[in-house]
Amino acid sequence: MPDVNKPAAIALMTAVLPVVAIAQSAPTDMRTVEQRQQHLEQQVQEQDARIRELERLLREALGDRAPTGVSPAATPASGMNALPAPPPGPAGASTQPAAVPATDAGPAGSATPPAGAASARPASDAPDYIPNLGVKLYDGERAQFYMRLLSYARYLNQEGLDPTYTDSFGTVKNVPQRQDFQLQKFFLPFSGWFLDPKFRFYLYVWSANTAQGDPAQVVGAGNLSWVFNEHATFGMGITSLPGVRSTEGQFPYWLGVDDRMTADEFFRPSYSTGIWLKGAIVPGLNYNAMLATNMSILGVSASQLDNTIDTYSLMLNWLPTTKEFGPLGAFGDFEGHQELATRVGVHFTSSTENSQEQPGTETIENTQIRLTDGNTIFTPNLFGPGISVEDVKYNMLSLDAGLKYRGYSLEAEYYWRNLSDFRGPGITPGLIEEIDDTGYQVQASAMLVPQLFQVYAGYSEIQGRFGDSNELRGGFNYFPKRMRGIRVNGEWLRLDDIPVGYTAVPYPVGGDGHVYHVNFELNF
Repeated sequence: MPDVNKPAAIALMTAVLPVVAIAQSAPTDMRTVEQRQQHLEQQVQEQDARIRELERLLREALGDRAPTGVSPAATPASGMNALPAPPPGPAGASTQPAAVPATDAGPAGSATPPAGAASARPASDAPDYIPNLGVKLYDGERAQFYMRLLSYARYLNQEGLDPTYTDSFGTVKNVPQRQDFQLQKFFLPFSGWFLDPKFRFYLYVWSANTAQGDPAQVVGAGNLSWVFNEHATFGMGITSLPGVRSTEGQFPYWLGVDDRMTADEFFRPSYSTGIWLKGAIVPGLNYNAMLATNMSILGVSASQLDNTIDTYSLMLNWLPTTKEFGPLGAFGDFEGHQELATRVGVHFTSSTENSQEQPGTETIENTQIRLTDGNTIFTPNLFGPGISVEDVKYNMLSLDAGLKYRGYSLEAEYYWRNLSDFRGPGITPGLIEEIDDTGYQVQASAMLVPQLFQVYAGYSEIQGRFGDSNELRGGFNYFPKRMRGIRVNGEWLRLDDIPVGYTAVPYPVGGDGHVYHVNFELNF
């Protein structure tokens, strides 16, 4: 594509020449040198922003040449799996390419690019790495194929926790006090389109190494979808129920490495098999509606399921100021928005859950319906001798809001859950009253050094008839390559009677005390 690359090369050289000229005229006076150095750095930032803007214009020009069937761009929408953008330059110039409807995100929130997307470089037989998308293995007239990889190593120390806790029924239980090193997770997704850019696939292999030996320690899953336009994508397969913000598809772009705050973990639904329709109503106003088999399917055999499909989850988010909220709607402001970015979201999930269709407590991304004292509601004889819940109606509402500006972010979410219609041996009408639980979380972050060093803090509470709990945490993220692909994370947690947990997260059920962990993450 010499007609495209030559102007780009000239533009890049023109942008860099002033920097070289300044560098060659360094004075001898130390104070003047320092002033010139500051001026030079400012010049570099400005030129970098111009280069990125030229790259954006180049991508848009190439996007106009995409094969017929690829929808024109709209502004990227948080949670709608728009094509993720490379980080903007220090001057904050927007480099977000045109959004496209993409196949639904799996655990790593990956998006499948459209035909011709991210092709600013000349065609080559060698695989090409595209930030936030992975390695493009093949790009032809009838198919496009991407591969990603996510893995992280973790050191975990729970020795600061109390060794036991007492639940609301007076039962004393042991609390794990782990200290170990783990290659915590291995996640390998493949995505793209085949024969028609509208027909997308997202398939992956996913391993939770803390659950070695469990039936669902390794999972093969994914989904297929058809893109009608930017307003509607229909999908079928396994994906996350959009019941809270963290299941909209942002993973792994959270402040911590693969661990939600405890209120979020307690209330949320999980991954299930189903069908869904999602898209942008208008730019900045996005929806997702899913009908599913149950609340958590990973590790559950089809023989465990009943023949009723009544699990559904609905999501609506509004991005009023910038019509986007960062790549995949990420937490924190790694990109450094120069204009205030805002979002408001509402989610609702409803399901009749059966004790036979529940995943194991250590299953990948499992979700267990628990009381606020940590007991699973399907525990035999929990409410008395001979009384066991086998069916329960779950309804959950969440509301979230957030803002980002120049590397700072403030994000919060409120949760309400109702459990009713208890059925099972020994249960008579009115024996178990409806259970209402509430909770919230607040997270704040700051990029102290743009695209290099971030600090964050969070607080959450869970409140209910069977007990209250809270969590305070603080942490940092260090990005040595000034990109999201590699990061070092450290986090400290102060837990107070936490009612949720399993080996894949750094907190156990009943945790009371201090936990800290350090993570090294690879994500491309």
